[in-house]
Amino acid sequence: MKKYVIRSSLFIIVVLAGIFTGGYVALVQGVPRLEEIKGYVPASGTQVYADDNSLIGEFKIEKSVHVSISDIPESVIRAIIAVEDSRFWLHKGIDYFAIVRALSKDIMAGRIKEGASTITQQLAKVVFLSPDRTVVRKLKEATLAYRIENNLTKEEILELYLNKIYFGHGAYGIEMAARSYFGKSVSEVSLAEAALLCGLVKAPSKYSPYSNLDKAKERQRIVLSRMQYEGYITEAQATQAQEQPLYLSSVRYSEYSPSYFLEYIRKYLEDEYGFEMIYKGGLEVHTTFNKKIQLAAVDSLKQGLRNLDKRQGFRGPVGHKDIDVNKELNSEETYEQTVLKPGELLTATVLQVNESNATVKARGLIGKIHVKDSMWIRKVIDAQGNVIKSYTSASFKNLLKPGDLINVRVIKIGKDKPVFILDQEPLVQGAVVAMEPSTGYIRAIVGGYDFSKSEFNRAVFAKRQAGSAFKPVIFATAMDHDLTPASLILDAPLIYESEEFGDWEPENYDEKYHGATRLREALIHSRNIVTVKLLEEIGIDNAIRFSRKIGIKGPFPLNLTLALGSLSISPLEITSAFCVFANGGRKPNPISIKYIVDSDDNIIENNQPTNERVIDPRTAYLTSSMLEDVVKKGTGWRARALKRSVAGKTGTTNEYRDAWFIGYT
Repeated sequence: MKKYVIRSSLFIIVVLAGIFTGGYVALVQGVPRLEEIKGYVPASGTQVYADDNSLIGEFKIEKSVHVSISDIPESVIRAIIAVEDSRFWLHKGIDYFAIVRALSKDIMAGRIKEGASTITQQLAKVVFLSPDRTVVRKLKEATLAYRIENNLTKEEILELYLNKIYFGHGAYGIEMAARSYFGKSVSEVSLAEAALLCGLVKAPSKYSPYSNLDKAKERQRIVLSRMQYEGYITEAQATQAQEQPLYLSSVRYSEYSPSYFLEYIRKYLEDEYGFEMIYKGGLEVHTTFNKKIQLAAVDSLKQGLRNLDKRQGFRGPVGHKDIDVNKELNSEETYEQTVLKPGELLTATVLQVNESNATVKARGLIGKIHVKDSMWIRKVIDAQGNVIKSYTSASFKNLLKPGDLINVRVIKIGKDKPVFILDQEPLVQGAVVAMEPSTGYIRAIVGGYDFSKSEFNRAVFAKRQAGSAFKPVIFATAMDHDLTPASLILDAPLIYESEEFGDWEPENYDEKYHGATRLREALIHSRNIVTVKLLEEIGIDNAIRFSRKIGIKGPFPLNLTLALGSLSISPLEITSAFCVFANGGRKPNPISIKYIVDSDDNIIENNQPTNERVIDPRTAYLTSSMLEDVVKKGTGWRARALKRSVAGKTGTTNEYRDAWFIGYT
């Protein structure tokens, strides 16, 4: 009987050992080998250059700028250890003491209140493992952390960690973070700056000084307090650092916002060369991107969308919070503590309101907004654009109260208080494409109001109805079929009857009829009736063939609504088509990449401008001439602000859902 029990016990032990051994083998599968950890080298990605050979972006898996541990100040090392892993120098990758402490606090709180991941575990997750929050991933993380500790020195672990961790606003690694937030190398940061940077690691967006300076300062205080507790600094040093002004940098604000252009390039490269080559192949991509033109495109689109949005009306505060007004008025940051960029959109808290102005607090600073700068608030609308109330005169007292959260924009920075202007994020989206007609070089692409909020590239992928912006193609087709700008067509009431589509009665924008009208005059004033009759005369098939010649691929509606731009087209496609008119009848091939060089300095792609003649130069000349008059005398009159010769055409669609301007100089 005893032998049976002993044999059974041995059998159970052997079985359990087999289970645990098999589980361990299954667990460590997929965990990087020691050699990968020891000799870890970031993959060389793709660098993208503008037309002046300046670097505008990179596509790589590792997004940091690597810096040696010897170049990282002691204050940074002590700050990150104090706040993220105070027993870093003592444990072997897993801090069991911290685990017990965290569990006890979580049990007391009845929720997950405190984590216990060491710096080594965080490194394992960030560099080698997926971010999935599963038990298997956590076990792999612990296994890898143990391997790291047994094969790297503590200094090597810290160097890897500080170069890979995310600090917010696109900054990966401590060097990028120092440059983004303070405009300097990490080797130059002070104790106060080190504390702020290391405090970001826990929640970069929450503690960003650009988003909420108060929370950033509070987090900085916690880091300094932890450093003092660990004996790294004295109480006097902590107090001095906490009170030290933080000269935040405005470097993080891109001057020309190439994000949409870069995304356009990235998608092409991935489709053409594949993921591995893009992110690990060390390519150099030289593009047609022009920073000055992109800057103008970004600024003009944003300003135009904001102006349009304000014409619709004021949608009210974006939120509200309970505040102690006196406390807020007496707790202002020093003016030098933050950088306010003219034109920057901020969230502000309303502190005081009267008829002519309001006192607001944004990014820790108190300033004014004036009613004289906000006359557009006389019309109040809801989220759907419906007018709720209209006022004969503008007054903040009707609309704002202390504690309201509003959007403001910086308009004046001086020695005294900053001056803001009331603003709001536009709901309408837009896009800009700028192309050089003689070469087809795409100089700028803006695919929306804000890439960080919407990465959809409307300039390339949005197919919208062209509306009246398509009319020049109809008129150009007519020029190609022996009509002239002086040809006459009767502008009179028109009704089409169809069993399939029902009755259609096109009307002019002004709902008037103008009798015999020359084609030049009809295009200048965008007359619908004349355009429909013109298409009927030249034939739908001829118009479609002509459209395809200049690069418009369709699909096309096979009816007379084509005259009024009922086809859907992207801004990039129609811009490319208009280049034919600007280029004397020659069609350039749109080019965004001049050439690509691989890691061995071989040119693997080289795109030279091409100019294929697709239409008669006389047709292109006459069309351009009529489009110049559209700007001089007609619907495109706003382009006269350029004070130079401009050819162009406006366009709107049904219910004003889309608005276009396409033109060239």
